[in-house]
Amino acid sequence: MGSATLQGRLWGNRARDFAERLEQLTLPLAGAVLDAARVAPGTRVLDAGCGAGLLLVLARLRGAHPSGIDASAALIGVARERLPGADLREGDLESLPFGDARFDAVTAVNTIFYASDMSNAMRELARVVRPGGRVVVTAWGPPERCELLRDLLPAIGPLMPPPPPGAKPGHPGALAAPGALAGVLEAAGLKVVHEGEVDCPFVFPDAEASWITNASAGVNQMAIEHSGEAAVRAAIAGADRAHTRPDGSVRYDNVFLWAAGERR
Repeated sequence: MGSATLQGRLWGNRARDFAERLEQLTLPLAGAVLDAARVAPGTRVLDAGCGAGLLLVLARLRGAHPSGIDASAALIGVARERLPGADLREGDLESLPFGDARFDAVTAVNTIFYASDMSNAMRELARVVRPGGRVVVTAWGPPERCELLRDLLPAIGPLMPPPPPGAKPGHPGALAAPGALAGVLEAAGLKVVHEGEVDCPFVFPDAEASWITNASAGVNQMAIEHSGEAAVRAAIAGADRAHTRPDGSVRYDNVFLWAAGERR
């Protein structure tokens, strides 16, 4: 994921919480991505930015041959526990350690916008898929349809460090504009074949669960490192209040976008 050293550290700080809580909130999106990628028995699939490997677990259940890469050694460690024998590597989306046309399908779920050079990362995804194979990428929808982007991220924003001079920090909303996902596929030389969206609410049983889950996200870890855990926890709690239901659970409604491109 982009600047591998930085992103790997941030996303790996609370790897177990990510694997057991945050990653599972995107299960509806994972299913849609596997369908769009045409993952079936025998498919050689690479998940680029695989995290703790949940999408690849689902791919293996379909009979596919899973491979994955992630910037976080800690998350790759969890993925290896879940997927014995799979080819899982620590590395960077911008320099994939796989040969040309190695895979039938390549997926990148909410990862490419963290790359320092997103265009280069997309070229790498296209390079390792075979002719006729598919690359499926995803992103958060627009803030008016993603309550987490609309309400929680702005609460965290003031607690983030300023970006280094000349840096292009990744942002979850970077590809929310109409046509943006299709555009990055086309720029990488892929033919866009399908686009879609998935409703994916983030529901937490209580405010404590919301904190534990959200704190495992790399972007929030960056804020914690810069401003301290107490400040970030207070910001998340403030955002949660507007989304707390009578039974004490917390719900953020979100939409994720996906686009599938085919290598010519």
